[in-house]
Amino acid sequence: MTVKFAVALFAILVVLILIVRLLESRFAFFPALGETVTPREFGVDYTPLSIATRDGERLRAWALIHPAPRAQVVYFHGNGGNLSVWAPILAVIARHGYSVLAVDYRGYGVSTGRPSERGLYRDVDAVLEQFWGATPRRPVMYWGRSLGTVMAAYAATVRTPDGLILESGFSDARSLVRTSPLLAFLAVFSSYRFPGAEFLRHVDVPVLVMHGDHDQVIPIAEGRKLFDSAVGQKQFVTIRGGDHNDLTPSDPDVYWHAIDRFVADVSRRSS
Repeated sequence: MTVKFAVALFAILVVLILIVRLLESRFAFFPALGETVTPREFGVDYTPLSIATRDGERLRAWALIHPAPRAQVVYFHGNGGNLSVWAPILAVIARHGYSVLAVDYRGYGVSTGRPSERGLYRDVDAVLEQFWGATPRRPVMYWGRSLGTVMAAYAATVRTPDGLILESGFSDARSLVRTSPLLAFLAVFSSYRFPGAEFLRHVDVPVLVMHGDHDQVIPIAEGRKLFDSAVGQKQFVTIRGGDHNDLTPSDPDVYWHAIDRFVADVSRRSS
């Protein structure tokens, strides 16, 4: 009976692992297909790009060029939507005096492929190769939002920027789902980790972490954990009243003052 029970338990675990591995991408990624809205709808010109990954995918990217930028930004968006959904944010960043390179991960927008954690890291590798191959003007900022904070932190381990801006982020996937017993249980069998905090522990660059105190998706405590993992110069800014999916900051003066001051400080250090 004991042997039969052990075999049955093992079989159940194997089935659970297979089911979770089959479905984990559906829990992690919420891509929207196509490209409907561009920065031009918001009065900002852009250049569409196609970036090849080393495993054969083609990624859609947008380059929003400012004639005299405060900094060059490589922007990594969250796990939902596509570039068209994020176009209002990208346009505001550009209008605020920054040049921006933003990409749709595989399976998002008109990018080919299907998203996975490993696949997104390959996408980041391809974007960095494209970006640094053009010899960008300094300073260079990697800017990530939500899931994009993990991509930005990973990017910093591949090619060091002058600074990191991490908005509405989290320390790792398991920590994020710990408040939900079901998701925490499923996470035990998932291959996805998204270890943003671990990536940060391996880079020594100035970091600005911003988080809304009304974030209903990723609690501000997760942003604090991410901040605590940074080993270099760092700053944490609380956006009062800010929720996770705000397309515009609830307190724009505090928001942009923090970003512009951070970029100015980094620019002085890198010059």
